[in-house]
Amino acid sequence: MNYRRLVAVAALCIGGVVSAAEIRLLAAGATEEICSELIPAFESATGHKVVTSWAGTVEIKKRIAAGEVFDAVIVGALEVDAFIAQGKVVSGSRVDLMKSGVGVAVRVGAPKPDIRSADALRKTLIDARSIAYSTGPSGVYVTKLFERMGIAEQVKSKVMTAKTGVRVGTLVARGEAEIGFQQVSELIHDSGIEYVGPLPGDLQSITVYSAGIHSQSGQPAAAKALVDFVATPAARAVIKKNGMDPA
Repeated sequence: MNYRRLVAVAALCIGGVVSAAEIRLLAAGATEEICSELIPAFESATGHKVVTSWAGTVEIKKRIAAGEVFDAVIVGALEVDAFIAQGKVVSGSRVDLMKSGVGVAVRVGAPKPDIRSADALRKTLIDARSIAYSTGPSGVYVTKLFERMGIAEQVKSKVMTAKTGVRVGTLVARGEAEIGFQQVSELIHDSGIEYVGPLPGDLQSITVYSAGIHSQSGQPAAAKALVDFVATPAARAVIKKNGMDPA
């Protein structure tokens, strides 16, 4: 995506916002590369400053529950809906931005496991020495998937969960886990690992990442302009380049 084109589109998103504002954004780590590429164009066009805190889903839920105030939150759609129900996010402000499937990675130089079918994945997991996944949506899903595949007890002793804020790829790169599961957008950027591919067929799970405006935001108009920009067609190339699809 041409940077000038992004800036031009961002300028159209300011709407009635006149003065420059500081926008506090709390966003899921799975969206970091995408947002980090889009935000500078938005800032350049609007004069706004975006101060971003990256966190895992578990930590985002804790921080919002503890009363921390941000102007906008980007996290899984289910969490945004929960925040709306709790009165933490403005009703009607949810905007679906991007979606990601769950992928598999191994350490650089390691043999790539066969994950082309449910049977192949099942054998790979049973044979693996250690398995890692996150505390976020992908990890929650993989836990249920192991139960669905009937291997939860067989792999229980070799499963490890990455601490919130720590990417699964880090554990795999260090050799602490032989195989790792996380959102594709996170795995394709981590050094020291090789992305094997997405979960096969009907074993796949898609997480939609959505934005919402915090009910106590001091800059709701500027925050909405930011969200609108990330949702524009002009941002799609950046989203796809970084391993996700537009929602």
